Amino acid sequence: MNRNSLPTSAKSQPWRYFGLTLILLSLVLLTLPVPRASDRAAYVLEIQGAIGPATRDYVIRGIEQAEQDDVQIVVLRMDTPGGLDASMRDMISKILNADVAIATWVGPPGARAASAGTYILYASHIAAMAPSTNLGAATPVQIGGGEQADRASTPAQRAGDAVIDNEDEELEEQPAEEVPGTATERKVVEDAVAYIRGLAERHDRNAEWAERAVREAVSLTSTDALELNVIDFRVDSIQALLEAVDGQEVQLATRSITLETSNLRIEEMEPDWRNQLLAVITNPSLAYILMIIGIYGLILEGYNPGALVPGVVGGICLLLALYAFQILPVNFAGLALIILGFALIAVELFVPSFGILGIGGVLAVTFG
Repeated sequence: MNRNSLPTSAKSQPWRYFGLTLILLSLVLLTLPVPRASDRAAYVLEIQGAIGPATRDYVIRGIEQAEQDDVQIVVLRMDTPGGLDASMRDMISKILNADVAIATWVGPPGARAASAGTYILYASHIAAMAPSTNLGAATPVQIGGGEQADRASTPAQRAGDAVIDNEDEELEEQPAEEVPGTATERKVVEDAVAYIRGLAERHDRNAEWAERAVREAVSLTSTDALELNVIDFRVDSIQALLEAVDGQEVQLATRSITLETSNLRIEEMEPDWRNQLLAVITNPSLAYILMIIGIYGLILEGYNPGALVPGVVGGICLLLALYAFQILPVNFAGLALIILGFALIAVELFVPSFGILGIGGVLAVTFG
């Protein structure tokens, strides 16, 4: 039989097989996992200003996102005067149990990691500072101050004051107390000392200086911190930090990893508008004012029933302050504000208030 006499369908069969093969290969390639850009990126989270519930939520969500995206390292760029103990401990708990390396860099030059920032720096897998920065002053204090600041700094000074105040009397020499402050203050300080020493021992850093930072409120520059083994690196930028830690082995909560960070792309994770708004509301100074407004507003409403404005403003401010001080979790505070808002709007329908209750209800629901 002549080859030229083959049917047209028989001639086209090899091309059909070739086309089917291309289709199958395309389907296989589509089902293969595609490397994400985040796999070769370092996430950077900004800790700026006082540490509170908003900072806590932002940092924890950022670390969780990094774990989901399977990035190697998260860098916390820090410049903070300190903040709330409860928020700090939640952040440290997440850092210690994270499945991604956490590096804290105090920077840019001129920044500080005071008070709660010192604890976070000690808790991080990698601790670094920029030139012209400082850390320390980690003694826990109560919001609004207290009597501890008015006391003499040493038992000898207090004993001297007693002698001066009673110079006309004959006093027997009294032994100085070794531990100043009330029982509550001593308990808080001892708890903080044990906490920061545990963080220092976990990462093989200077535990003795960490204890001094809590007991004596001492501080260090970045140069001295590097010499005393308080930090691991002193670098000018985050890019320099990534170059410095390349090839370093880091022990995470459940495994050990070797970092490959020399060519990582830096990806900034900016806080959204909700975090920015909550950061303003939960600033400890503003939260203290909200608490005062809330208490006095409810008191004035109690003395003048029907005034409405003090009660509405006081209720909203009090709930916001309870969230800012992390007395109420964010979900409970939001739910309470929403319930209060709808209650005020419902009462507006039956009580003439010239719109005060309605406006207050809308504000409460919006904040909630």
